[in-house]
Amino acid sequence: MTYTPHKPPIAESPEQLRARIPGWGVDLDPADRPSVPKLKFQEDLTGAHWEFPERQPETYPRERSVEHGMLTPVFGTAQPLSGVSGAIRRYAYRYSEGRTAHWLLLILGDRVDAWENHLKSFLTLHPDNPITETGVKAEFTRHGLKSRLGQNRADLKHQPLDPVIVAGPWVAAAGVVYAGVRGVTRSLAHAGADGHRPVH
Repeated sequence: MTYTPHKPPIAESPEQLRARIPGWGVDLDPADRPSVPKLKFQEDLTGAHWEFPERQPETYPRERSVEHGMLTPVFGTAQPLSGVSGAIRRYAYRYSEGRTAHWLLLILGDRVDAWENHLKSFLTLHPDNPITETGVKAEFTRHGLKSRLGQNRADLKHQPLDPVIVAGPWVAAAGVVYAGVRGVTRSLAHAGADGHRPVH
């Protein structure tokens, strides 16, 4: 158990590990380990002053990795999950941390969370400004091109993707809004034309 002062037992004996993994245990001899005796385990001097730490109260259900038998004694509460992004993040914890799906869903949740906050900002007096807040304006006013040429910067390889990553979602959102408005306008125009047709 991770949260107790006791040394957890190893799953296999040293002999089994040595037979299965070539070279396992080469540092078992203290003479080969400069850190000994600093790292020497002493039953009565583990450093823990408790048998089990005091648990933080769980005021609302918190997500945890399937690798953990229980929720960790201490956890963050500053950013409670909410909305669609929260549902995606909770779903990610159905998968092991060793699965790609776990991390891809968490990344997707971050992206959805960003857009949820972008949309919320339009309901305020200070909506997000994709020109000034994404660095597009600075590219033209703060020597963006000069800072890249002849500087041997390591990030130049991925910079052609930056406009796609930063501006792409905004362009896509604008396209969706335009298509939606155009569709509604056409529907209203057709409805108006049908309502004024002469009856024979």
